[in-house]
Amino acid sequence: MNKVRTPMPEQKADERNKNFKEVALGYSIEDALNEAHRCLECKNPKCVTGCPVDVSIPKFIAAIKENDIESAYKIIKGTNSLPSVCGRVCPQEQQCESKCVLGIKGEPVAIGRLERFVADYARENGYSDDHDVKSIGKKAAIVGAGPAGLTCAGDLAKEGVDVTVFEAFHKPGGVLMYGIPEFRLPKDLVETEIESLKSMGVKFEYDTVIGKTISVDELRREYDTIFLGSGAGLPRFMNIEGEELIGVCSANEYLTRINLMKAYEEDSKTPILKGENIVVVGGGNVAMDSARCAKRMGADVHIVYRRSMEELPARKEEVHHAIEEGIHFDLLCNPTRILGNDGAVTGIECVKMELGEPDSSGRRRPVVIENSQFELPADIVIMAIGTSPNPLIRKTTPDLKAEKWGGIYADDNMATNIEGIYAGGDAVTGAATVILAMGAGKTAAKAMLKYMTK
Repeated sequence: MNKVRTPMPEQKADERNKNFKEVALGYSIEDALNEAHRCLECKNPKCVTGCPVDVSIPKFIAAIKENDIESAYKIIKGTNSLPSVCGRVCPQEQQCESKCVLGIKGEPVAIGRLERFVADYARENGYSDDHDVKSIGKKAAIVGAGPAGLTCAGDLAKEGVDVTVFEAFHKPGGVLMYGIPEFRLPKDLVETEIESLKSMGVKFEYDTVIGKTISVDELRREYDTIFLGSGAGLPRFMNIEGEELIGVCSANEYLTRINLMKAYEEDSKTPILKGENIVVVGGGNVAMDSARCAKRMGADVHIVYRRSMEELPARKEEVHHAIEEGIHFDLLCNPTRILGNDGAVTGIECVKMELGEPDSSGRRRPVVIENSQFELPADIVIMAIGTSPNPLIRKTTPDLKAEKWGGIYADDNMATNIEGIYAGGDAVTGAATVILAMGAGKTAAKAMLKYMTK
């Protein structure tokens, strides 16, 4: 048994950092067969327990071994509405792959890469889902067309529920469209997954802001049940001197202009800040996405993060790619103020840090090193230090219970304190992963169906 997984073909680093084409090129059928045959077919597979959407991993891999890719696709789609997405952006190394016994003495089976292969192969060969579903005469409203909302919508539609998704933007997809760059998740794949939902009868209403265009109470009068999956799109800032300067923006704004509004295209009419020196503050996946986009837009890019590489919360694969692409990491550093001239950013002042005792998160707390200030040149500073749920829904629905930090309250079944209303994804947890949001959507759909048919 090969202890090393089948390599993923990729664009060369010094080529891909100048374009927005997908970095990972995907497995060939030969690659997929080689990797699938690494699976030990455990009698008691642990990998499934690490999947938030309960994909039957051993079964779909066994189908690949038999070169029956259509069956593998149907197995995955049985529980996962967005396999092309999950195969690309899920942190499999922390979930299903972390449970693989091959990982004890070698590298685990590349489950995510195999899922991506199956989804792409199915798309290229025109495989479709079977949607012979009879209506049960019930209606559900889904607020937000992101990963949680799309998953909830798909699972309900499979059960014969009449589903309408309300989306604030002019396109569905949520963070899949506005947050994750083209080079990690091509948008035509997201659109294909959404077309699959439409073929199941799911309807979409765009440019609709719940709490402004229409209220939750109005939805309650028309629908049997509601799912609130409005995400966490409210950016956070550090509240330091200079954040009001021209050239400071949130990662949300920067990525939305590039990804959803295609500012990277030569003929794009979307205005976007361009600079020679860009500093990204933060160490998560959003920071990596922002930095890698900025590099492709022609800038010299620095990531400033207050802890060390070991504590960096971003996926190791994304950090590895960022380093390969020539992005600088200024670790154990924290901004103290943003410098400017004539109202525009000219640089950022930082202080060096050292790690002290662990904090409530279990990570060692960063402590300032006295008299260690230094400056980095910058004409753009991108803040990628987290987001919070938009307060509009909870403010316009006063009976809706919310957590002190701003998230909507939901129990283990994703039920809110208002009968018939459910919530999940980043609107409940704060900014998290795509797959966890999808898991919440599945849980909510199951509970909503039970509520409607009791």
